[in-house]
Amino acid sequence: MADINRDDDVIEISLPPRFVMGERVACRSVVRNDGTYNGKDIGEVLVHRGDIGYVRSIGTFLQQFYIYAVEFVDSGHQVGMRAKELCTLDNLPEEVLAQLGDKAQTLQVMR
Repeated sequence: MADINRDDDVIEISLPPRFVMGERVACRSVVRNDGTYNGKDIGEVLVHRGDIGYVRSIGTFLQQFYIYAVEFVDSGHQVGMRAKELCTLDNLPEEVLAQLGDKAQTLQVMR
């Protein structure tokens, strides 16, 4: 049996989850089916960069990583994602909101 590549040495589950259930998040990159999403071909795009979704549940993988089940309303897909693949839209730091200017108010309205 092949060794499992854990892609980093950080044990995420030793810290609290980065996101909470119901939190609005944006996808940071294109996500394709790796074979774990039923009804779609391997390699088919499930989520596009910038798509907005909501964290529906939080699980773990390999006793190391949090996996966030994110429901993307526009596409109807629910996809398991790592924290590094997501960006919060509900809990942005003040300095980020200041840089966004008028766009920050648009995010508040979208809630």
